[in-house]
Amino acid sequence: MLRDSEKFNQNVQPNSAFLSELKNKLPEFFTKDGAFDLDKFKSQLKDKNINELSEGYQLNFIGKDYARRQAGEMPTSVIVPDEKHNNGEGKDSKNLFFTGDNLEVLRHLQTAYANKVDVIYIDPPYNTGSDGFVYPDSFEYSDDKLKDMFGLDDDQVERLKSIQGKASHSAWLTLMYPRLAIAKQLLTQQGIIFISIDDNEDFNLKLICDSIFGENNFIGQFVIKSTPNARDYGQIGKMHDYVLFYAKNRDKAQSNLLPDKNKKFSYKDNRGNFNIHPLYNSNESFTNENRPNLFYPFYLNNNERDENGFFKISLEPKEHYNVKIFPPRSQKNNIQFVWRWGKEKSQKYINQEIVGYETNGQYRIVQKMRNSAKLIRSIIEGKNYTSRRGTAEVEDLMERKIFAFPKPVALLHDLILSSTSENSTILDFFAGSSTTADAVMQLNAEDGGHRKFIMVQLPEKTYHTNKDGKEVPTKGGKAAYDAGFKSIDEISRERIRRAARKIKEDNELTLPADFDGSFKHYRVVKPTKQTLEDIDDFDPDNTDLFTNMVEGFSSESLNIPGNATGEQTILTTWLAQDGYSFDANVQNIQFDNYNAHLVDDRLYLINEGWGSNQTKELLNKLGTNELHLQSVVIFGYSFNIAELRELENGLKQLDNKVNLIKRY
Repeated sequence: MLRDSEKFNQNVQPNSAFLSELKNKLPEFFTKDGAFDLDKFKSQLKDKNINELSEGYQLNFIGKDYARRQAGEMPTSVIVPDEKHNNGEGKDSKNLFFTGDNLEVLRHLQTAYANKVDVIYIDPPYNTGSDGFVYPDSFEYSDDKLKDMFGLDDDQVERLKSIQGKASHSAWLTLMYPRLAIAKQLLTQQGIIFISIDDNEDFNLKLICDSIFGENNFIGQFVIKSTPNARDYGQIGKMHDYVLFYAKNRDKAQSNLLPDKNKKFSYKDNRGNFNIHPLYNSNESFTNENRPNLFYPFYLNNNERDENGFFKISLEPKEHYNVKIFPPRSQKNNIQFVWRWGKEKSQKYINQEIVGYETNGQYRIVQKMRNSAKLIRSIIEGKNYTSRRGTAEVEDLMERKIFAFPKPVALLHDLILSSTSENSTILDFFAGSSTTADAVMQLNAEDGGHRKFIMVQLPEKTYHTNKDGKEVPTKGGKAAYDAGFKSIDEISRERIRRAARKIKEDNELTLPADFDGSFKHYRVVKPTKQTLEDIDDFDPDNTDLFTNMVEGFSSESLNIPGNATGEQTILTTWLAQDGYSFDANVQNIQFDNYNAHLVDDRLYLINEGWGSNQTKELLNKLGTNELHLQSVVIFGYSFNIAELRELENGLKQLDNKVNLIKRY
């Protein structure tokens, strides 16, 4: 597992992630041994009359090759399920919350969620010099390794290492590049990404996004009037920041129209506010003669009204539907009008958007007119979109001011509404106070949608420990620490809980029964030093196993809450690696007294204790077709050489070959 990742990472180059993407899209230009055939590629360019040389420019910064390499590396951490939470309040939730380094989380997600995320929103550090940003990487590779990987000399290695712990432009870009590169792979072909930023890195962010997503996939930049009263910046009173808007593929991306929030409405149902409007078309050139597809009767039941006074209608005559309605006539010219919608469309929206109505003793067919729609505008302003509003929202929920400048829900609400369907998946890997999750839940409450969120937040501490071992709150973390929050991710998760409770209270009568106001929680952590030493010392040729390697990955051994066993951690990590979602159907199967895990046609053997009896039972189930497998995946540290060879030889003797995958 971790040893396998380390071996893989040793061979990663700055262009590994790019070549992997290229191989997926253009496999015909790769040789059998995985090398890119440049001559063949050039030949095709010439055949298509493409000029290989063109003018242009690109962004270069100290650390760029290192950042590109990071985008191609595998995770060296494990995913620890919070079993206490996930089997409690989060049991039935489809939402996900990850506590950990977002680069490691993205690496874990890049198989299971490749091409599956519809919208990404992030609010990364702005690198203003006052927001606490410093580049966190420790450059774990030796100087000689850095020289070898990137072809650097001594001075260049020192320049690269100089960004560590700094808040320079190069440090910020080195942080952002690999995260955005992997994020692109997670997006669907219709997917889009929104990134909040201010003047300090706006230009650099535009260049780095052009590099990763392509200039042609830049859709636009929003200006957010976040500080109406202006913040004093010396020579200028600053009132705004930005949101950059990119698509993975602009030709396939779609935008939804937004409601007009200034419009007043007379009615409300579980889909929101609306007015009614006649369904007929009053254009006198349209008649039942030249528009026969728009001329047909509705049948109305005038014995039963809903809470808004509307009657049930049907396109077919049936019992109790005793009023037959055609489009009305023009009072001026006595011309017979037609409906605006054909029968097929009307059937689709009948008794939802089309209802029966009585006025002045006459029955009519009317349409529920939702909020007037418009494109999302490039300048976003109003009191609901300000930083002050975002701060007040968190303060109201948490009952004190514990988070600086969170984004307002209205901003995320509109961005997500403009770019999602009711079943979309939304990712935020700089979750902060989880405004994004709040907005997703509010949208689902409004329209009955089933949007899912994935939040990622670093467990940044709200305190530090002094020389005496005493915990001392950080400069900006005192209020949070005093409120009992030891890290930012704790605030983030609690905000989701409280926001969900408020949404349920505010929408008690109209909230869908399957509203999802919770999340599954996972921690992404590095193994302990002792576990890493045990991994380094492990000899697969030994006949006896002296250390139970599995329990080194339990919550207790990793010194984190959650009650996860080492087996649960390993299985969760592997399922993500193998492309399974976090709600995959895992079946437990007993082989004698050994518990194995079956997902689709893949069997996972993790714990110690597998022996000859279990191998015989497995082979018998396979031979009698009681069990159908393509792969058996084993945790190599739990098998001595004799057990491993017996299992390997047994599987080779089967008529239908089963692949044995050994992980270390």
